[in-house]
Amino acid sequence: MSELDTIVAPASGLGVAAIAVIRVSGPATRAMLEALCGGVPPPRHASLREIGPREQPIDRGLVLFFPGPASFSGEDMAELHVHGSRAVIRAVVDALIALPGMRLAEPGEFARRAFENGKLDLTEVEGLADLINAETEAQRRQALAQSEGSLRRLFEAWRADLLTAQGLMEAGLDFADEADVALDVGVKARAIVVPLLRSIETHLADRSGERLRDGLRVVIAGPPNAGKSSLMNALAKRDVAIVSEEAGTTRDIIEVHLDLGGLPVILADTAGIREGIGAVESEGIRRALSRAEDADLVLWVIDATNPVFDPPPSLTSTNTIRALNKSDKCPQPAHNDAIPNALVLSAKTGEGLNGLIAHLADLAAAEIPGIGHVPLTRTRHRQELVSCRDALKRFVNHDLIPELQVEELRIGARHLGRLTGAIDVEEVLGAIFAEFCIGK
Repeated sequence: MSELDTIVAPASGLGVAAIAVIRVSGPATRAMLEALCGGVPPPRHASLREIGPREQPIDRGLVLFFPGPASFSGEDMAELHVHGSRAVIRAVVDALIALPGMRLAEPGEFARRAFENGKLDLTEVEGLADLINAETEAQRRQALAQSEGSLRRLFEAWRADLLTAQGLMEAGLDFADEADVALDVGVKARAIVVPLLRSIETHLADRSGERLRDGLRVVIAGPPNAGKSSLMNALAKRDVAIVSEEAGTTRDIIEVHLDLGGLPVILADTAGIREGIGAVESEGIRRALSRAEDADLVLWVIDATNPVFDPPPSLTSTNTIRALNKSDKCPQPAHNDAIPNALVLSAKTGEGLNGLIAHLADLAAAEIPGIGHVPLTRTRHRQELVSCRDALKRFVNHDLIPELQVEELRIGARHLGRLTGAIDVEEVLGAIFAEFCIGK
């Protein structure tokens, strides 16, 4: 594959639609418009054209031209808005790639060219990928802010401060024979690094952005036959788990993604927890406990007709909510003094479900970053910031010679630069751009 190639791909969704958008980017874009669209239309003006070979047009649609560098990819681009049948799309794409120097795009290649041409940095590319995949309103807001540079501005400001401190320390090395100069620049550099280190540590302690991007993990756990699978189906509003009177029906973990008031929640149903069972069910219980211990929230479901089974010690925390299910089977309102603050509900009749959903939505909202907050959203961000933080800690806390202090600052700045793509990031590019569809 060559960067001199002109790339082609449908940019709209698969399947039959009223309109399909086909994108073209690269040096042969103008030649393509001359050959298949009757000429190059005025920049950024939609022109109605016959599309295809002059002797046998394929379709009639809108053609737009975006001359580089003022385009998404930073090079000449065009969009063909055609009728959305599979036959039309296939014929137009075939006609495009038959032209000299044109080929089908790889996944994410339009965005990669935008990055390589300085139109986007890596955090903006990641935000764009998250925006395309956003399922809830809160995810959309976070992804849009990141795609418009919220993280880039933060990381660039940090890196500028760090480079300033690095410059001061290197100036001290140049005047190492003048003790007062070297001491002065060391004090100034430290005055920059110490608050920067605090800011990075505060950022690392906040996982709200990652939770919003991935979803709040809620695990339904409890003893067998407490109605966990029925509750899962009631919350999902469809049959996602098998319901049976037989204990041990659920063996593996079943997940469903929910949108609670615009907030993403990943709800997992798990095997009933008990003792004295076979090897297969034991493995299901082991997985259930492991998933519950790693969850952001555990919904411990108890049979209201026999509310005696409490969660194991590993789950008795503020992240565990107790719910008394099957209240419809109790002659009196389900209540147990031994289980204070438990939610009372019935997965069968729907009693208490609205209250449970509202409670889950409130808990999810508490984990969501507020407006104006710029959280980390990916493991890659966390890894680079942890490496930067460790370098700054060595600078601040260790009695290093000036040459090693400068090296620690250089290491920290390098990891901040890798966040935005300001320096070598070749090994992460493939993973990032592979998340995109072909036409982006």
